[in-house]
Amino acid sequence: MRIFSILLIAVAVIIMWSIAIYNKLIRMIEEVNNNQKQIDVQLDRRFKVYESLIETVKKYMDYEQTTLKDVVKLRSQAQKARNSGDNSARMAAEDAISKIGGNINFLFEQYPDLKADKNALQLQEEIVNTENKLAFAKQAYNDSIEQYEAKRKSFFESMVVSIFSSKLLKEFAYWGISDSDRTEQENYKVKF
Repeated sequence: MRIFSILLIAVAVIIMWSIAIYNKLIRMIEEVNNNQKQIDVQLDRRFKVYESLIETVKKYMDYEQTTLKDVVKLRSQAQKARNSGDNSARMAAEDAISKIGGNINFLFEQYPDLKADKNALQLQEEIVNTENKLAFAKQAYNDSIEQYEAKRKSFFESMVVSIFSSKLLKEFAYWGISDSDRTEQENYKVKF
């Protein structure tokens, strides 16, 4: 009888421990999903700033709106990729917009009247702020993926993941890190 009660207690402890691991991994998955939503918020914010910039720039430029047209085209590609679930195409389009954002200062230098416009200057500053917030959101997202991956590969956690793989085994794409770079980082070993 005593052995039976010890076994019962041991089974109860293992079940409770497994539930705790399960809940922790679910929280980590939700954190990754939330960080992805934060990136979406910044991407939407960036697009609205670019729309405002397009309206302001139209006053000063005859037809050198190719840069801004590229932003609209890339944003459309990103939205289509997002709706179809193609994260790599979406990330490529959004990263291309970020590169264009880095060249906005050059665009402003070519048009002194535009450079003097308060709205244009405010929008230029807003683009820089948004890109900084976007970079921070991407880093938080990548960090949360890395934490989840490390946790789910741990010994006891991996056993719980194998039991509940449909709920706990998630694959997330890193922002701005290629698959080969990610694999290299995961397989890195300190050499003595």
